[in-house]
Amino acid sequence: MEFHEITLQDREWMSQRLAEDDRNACEYTFANNFIWRKIYGVAVAQLYGCLVIRFMQGGKYCYSYPVGAGDKRRVIEELISRCKEDGQPLRMSPLSKEDAKQLSLWFPEKFLIEPQRDDFDYIYAREKLASLSGKKLHGKRNHIARFKDGGDWSYEPLSDENLEECRTMTYTWMKMRSEKWNEEMEKEVSVLHEAFDNRKELGLIGGVLRREGEIVAFTMGEPLNSDTFVVHFEKAFPDMQGAYPMINQQFVLHACEGYAYVNREEDTGDLGLRKAKLSYYPEILLEKYDAIESEVVYARKEEEGEQIKELWEVCFGDEASYIDFYMENRMTDSNMLVLHEDGKIVSMASFLPVNYEHNGEETAARYVYAVATLPEYRGRGYASRILSFAKEHYGQPLLLAPAGEELMRYYERLGFLRAFPDTREQEHITMTALSAQESGGAMKALAAKDYVRLRDGKLRCDGYVQWDDQAVAYAIALCERAGGGAFLLQEETGEEELLLYEKEDDTLVIVETTLARDRLKEKLPALLTESGTSRVRYGQMPGMLWLPEGMKDWFAGEQGYLALTLA
Repeated sequence: MEFHEITLQDREWMSQRLAEDDRNACEYTFANNFIWRKIYGVAVAQLYGCLVIRFMQGGKYCYSYPVGAGDKRRVIEELISRCKEDGQPLRMSPLSKEDAKQLSLWFPEKFLIEPQRDDFDYIYAREKLASLSGKKLHGKRNHIARFKDGGDWSYEPLSDENLEECRTMTYTWMKMRSEKWNEEMEKEVSVLHEAFDNRKELGLIGGVLRREGEIVAFTMGEPLNSDTFVVHFEKAFPDMQGAYPMINQQFVLHACEGYAYVNREEDTGDLGLRKAKLSYYPEILLEKYDAIESEVVYARKEEEGEQIKELWEVCFGDEASYIDFYMENRMTDSNMLVLHEDGKIVSMASFLPVNYEHNGEETAARYVYAVATLPEYRGRGYASRILSFAKEHYGQPLLLAPAGEELMRYYERLGFLRAFPDTREQEHITMTALSAQESGGAMKALAAKDYVRLRDGKLRCDGYVQWDDQAVAYAIALCERAGGGAFLLQEETGEEELLLYEKEDDTLVIVETTLARDRLKEKLPALLTESGTSRVRYGQMPGMLWLPEGMKDWFAGEQGYLALTLA
């Protein structure tokens, strides 16, 4: 298997292989790979009747999933062997959901496979983009109406006659975005000009929008597969109201006839672009996956669920109902890392997404939960291997709340720092005291979304750990299962406070509250009476933090706020 830099001479045979698979992901066209060849060092090869595309990702070689009617499994075996000779694991991207399943069947326990949300393609029904009918797209119709009312306009195909005008418009567009300019934009513009230069040879089709005779927007794309057209580029002057939805609609009307769908590519993690693409209500949000050869892999909930339950029960002694509840609500196919030995899972750890804040800045992080190894496999370093892998793989801060001093010392040896205070208290209150005091204020149940809003507003501090709506909904559901829940306390002063609690036999466990400690103690008698308990436990568990290189200054000492630790 010999790779060579992609050239125009590769178009015919590559297009044949691509047509055999009829994929609807935007990466799978000859033109897309050709115009990005200089940016990503794109090279191609034929092997066992398949097309294999190689490119650079993060300074390392990455390979496409094999394309075509040939022997894909044999191709992957060859790639594994080749990468082993080079001392590197095989990396593949992108994979469809079907590719990911097939890879797991062919090579069980050999690849870490995870979805890449930033790379998901937005695929729309062509008819809906053309008509913009229905209530949901009313706003788009209004934008187009305003554009039409703004002066004379016209649409025309991209051609030799207007190509240079489009180039000139691109330079003006760049100047208008100079404050937001970055390296990625620079790359995109260079690729756009590659597309201009080779438009005919690549079979690219474009459209141009004019206002008062001047080009204000253009777009370009190509047929992707038997039923889908893909749009690679779309540029409009940002100060021209309605120009983007107008060029979008006109191009779909004139250039995409005969296709059921239009693929408008990914959002690359740009939240503004994500919002814009979601606002057109895609028919399909096409999932894409990355795969890397690894001894540490993600547990497959459907296929390995029983193994996980058994390991969990042996190591933690939790009831089966709780394990089932966690797996149903919090476990995914890409947040529990495991190690296999003797054909079974022997060690595991979950890595749940959170945000961590320091000095007013926020970063993605992972909360480490349910670290466990089967007793007969302990002492072999399996858990530390999973954690070491997670440090390198995520490249994000890791947080956890160990259940005791011995475990804290263990994690210190792995590079974790004591980072969150231990504020736990337990009290016993007599029934005489209970009957003698009043709580004051009203209390009502609170939904997760509202809880998150108030929580972030009241508890945010240096070293704050922010949980999303889904995580908080899970915490609330856990409390409800244990006779509690989330509540809004309306103080007599008008101030709103949060209370999240559950019951353990005769003990009221306050998981989290925004009440000041003295005010909480005033309310405890009434809370205990209402819940039928006589003891109370409250305050957060101590926590620990690991920071990647380059983020050591994010350490806030033994400060911060963790809570909702699932412990």
